[in-house]
Amino acid sequence: MTSPPLTLSPSEQERLIDKLQVFKIQGRDKRGCKLLRIIGKLFPARLVSTEVLNKYLEEKIFANLRDTPFSVVYVHTGVERTENFPGISTLRSIYEAIPINFRDHLETVYFVHPGIQSRLFLATFGRFIFTGGLYWKLKYVNRLEFLWYHVRRNEIEFEIPEFVYDHDEELEYRPMMDYGLESDYRRVYTAPSTDSLVSMYSMRSIA
Repeated sequence: MTSPPLTLSPSEQERLIDKLQVFKIQGRDKRGCKLLRIIGKLFPARLVSTEVLNKYLEEKIFANLRDTPFSVVYVHTGVERTENFPGISTLRSIYEAIPINFRDHLETVYFVHPGIQSRLFLATFGRFIFTGGLYWKLKYVNRLEFLWYHVRRNEIEFEIPEFVYDHDEELEYRPMMDYGLESDYRRVYTAPSTDSLVSMYSMRSIA
C-alpha cells in the first residue's frame, strides 16, 4: 500500500474503516460457520496504512472469531487498483499477521465477482502470497445466486450493497464481462470512489 502520505491519524483511519463497514461479521454459511463479509470496493486503500489495518483486524475481527470455524465472503465488485486494491506486498503482510490458529479455523473464502484479471492474478501469484493451504480454500462465485447455495441468504443478503446486485444483474445480460471481453463502461450503478466516500464521512462524523 505505497500511497501518498496519509492525512489521517491512526485512530481516524480505524474509525474510517468502521464507518465504511468494509469488514463485518454477519450470518453463517450452510455448514454453520460464522461469516466475515468484506466489501472490497469500500476499502480506502490510499488512506489506511498496513499497520493500522493489521491492528484493526486483530482487535475487531480476529478477537471475535477465535476458536470457531468461519468463512469469508469477499465481494470484489468494482475494485480498482488505483482506488481500493491494497497491493501484493500489503496482502502478504496482512496474511502473515494472521495468527496460525485463526488460519486453521478458516474454512472457505467465497470470492464474489472475481473477473478475469483477479483469476489470472491469483493463478499466477496466489500460491506464493497465500501459503499454508489458503489458496486452495478459494471458491469463485460468479453470481450472487450461486453464493446462496453456500450461504444462508436471509442472514446476509441485506449486508450486500445495492451496486453489487446491480452489477450481478448486468452480468446476466452481458456474460462476456466475466471473461474480460466486454467493459462495464462504469455505468450508473458504480459505487462511489474512495474520495467521495471519505467526503461523505467528514472528520466530524468520523470523530
